[in-house]
Amino acid sequence: MINVGLVGGTGYTGVELLRILVQHPQVNLKVVTSRGEDGTPVSDMFPNLRPFTNITFSVPDVKTLCECDLVFFATPHGVAMEMAPELVKAGVKIIDLGADFRIKDVVEWSKWYGLEHTCPDIVEQAVYGLPEVNREAIKQAQVIANPGCYPTAAQLGLLPLIEQGLIEVEGIIADCKSGVSGAGRQAKIGGLLCEASESFSAYGVPGHRHLPEIKQGLQNANNNNEVGLTFVPHLTPMIRGIHATLYAKLKDTSVDLQKVFEERYANEPFVDVLPAGSHPATRNVKGSNFNQIAVHRQQGGDTVIILSVIDNLVKGAAGQAVQNMNIMFGFDERAGMTQPAMLP
Repeated sequence: MINVGLVGGTGYTGVELLRILVQHPQVNLKVVTSRGEDGTPVSDMFPNLRPFTNITFSVPDVKTLCECDLVFFATPHGVAMEMAPELVKAGVKIIDLGADFRIKDVVEWSKWYGLEHTCPDIVEQAVYGLPEVNREAIKQAQVIANPGCYPTAAQLGLLPLIEQGLIEVEGIIADCKSGVSGAGRQAKIGGLLCEASESFSAYGVPGHRHLPEIKQGLQNANNNNEVGLTFVPHLTPMIRGIHATLYAKLKDTSVDLQKVFEERYANEPFVDVLPAGSHPATRNVKGSNFNQIAVHRQQGGDTVIILSVIDNLVKGAAGQAVQNMNIMFGFDERAGMTQPAMLP
């Protein structure tokens, strides 16, 4: 049993993390923070948690957090890096669901996030928390940079092909769609029902913050060589889910692509490679930590099309964070996340 703290428990990612943690057999939820909700019972804000916890929100206090074995940060960028040095010094493990430690080039990070990074030394030691790639490093890590939602869906769909050198890496396209919860819980005009419902739109076309993160992961898989990637995100009128449609040119059309994917993910507990010809849907993974993948060649040509779906709040955030926690502490990797997806 470990003592766990959560900094930033009022957003969609925070409540999703709480939903998983209050059922986890190895977790004692010691502290949940929110400056604006200090003293408010968590169950008052999130009545779905009433039968599971009586903890109250409190103001973030590093001394209290240092009494935890692990602290999750479900906070906007810039928050975790301010508190991380003291926690690291105290030996506390950290999983940051924000972006503070994902990009190794802190100059590049500052370009996309508009802040000067205050602890580049922790960025250097942080492990990128994509278990399907870095499981062994995660076991030994003190600081985990939990991947973003779009990067998770895109990388898992493309990695088997890049790792084996099966595609041309100059013209990869990631055409991705997300539910509105990906924009967070704060009030924004674009997230209002009348704005998002019955509509479909691209955004961040000149450049989205997840672009350098996706490229970094793909380039690592490509022996640290450059990868040409076009990434366009879209907002869809649904609450949860990400659908990534990924395109690339094959070097060899005789390769059994279905076999490549099945063998790559054969031992991965949360990646489900569907039978040939399948079309995964976001509803298949709603509320679960699963990534469903299908691979196609249209008209038998040299273009490979990968369909990759996740729940942006689970495998794209909170579920992956708990998966990382389980690996770090030697728990069953599936612990706390054995429930199937919700239908309808």
